[in-house]
Amino acid sequence: MRTDGPLRVAVIIASTRSGRFGPTAAAWFTKQARRRTELSLDPIDLAETDLPATMRDDEVRPPQVAALAPRLAAADAFVIVTPEYNRSFPAALKVAIDWFYDEWAGKPVTFVSYGRESGGLHAASQLREVFSELNAVTIRNSVSLPCYWEQFAADGSWPKARTAPSNLDEVVRTTVDQLIWWAHALRDARAEQPCPT
Repeated sequence: MRTDGPLRVAVIIASTRSGRFGPTAAAWFTKQARRRTELSLDPIDLAETDLPATMRDDEVRPPQVAALAPRLAAADAFVIVTPEYNRSFPAALKVAIDWFYDEWAGKPVTFVSYGRESGGLHAASQLREVFSELNAVTIRNSVSLPCYWEQFAADGSWPKARTAPSNLDEVVRTTVDQLIWWAHALRDARAEQPCPT
């Protein structure tokens, strides 16, 4: 059974630090992804969600968690925009992941990671393990931005003037193509039968 309507993609900005690059990276990726008319994008900035870090199994979901849950549940796919901090990903992202379970299950996830020379790949690698535990499907392709300050201008535009050409546009296209394929396949599968947990 083929489901209809645009694919809903949540673009999650993981960093909550002052002076962060995350909103710039998310806006750049979102601008590229909006060229695909079959996508409906929902930017989610964790700095604005104010999710509590303390969790108790016996309590009702706090209002901040209850407010975010429907947006994650409605998503057909996720793009995690994350920096790499000390070879890992931000604590705010782990808090956001751990507050939810069914909202992630049976859906594809990809990453826009950034950092120094690694381009955030250590963070993305760890996140692949975390999301596999939640029955989410991390796709092979992702976008990595090593030494991102050398590629983006101060106003967030890309490419920065007088920098060497990059294949970044093609990387984004390939990643979005793969995300769309998986999002369709898994949305159809969830329509036939809920993802077992």
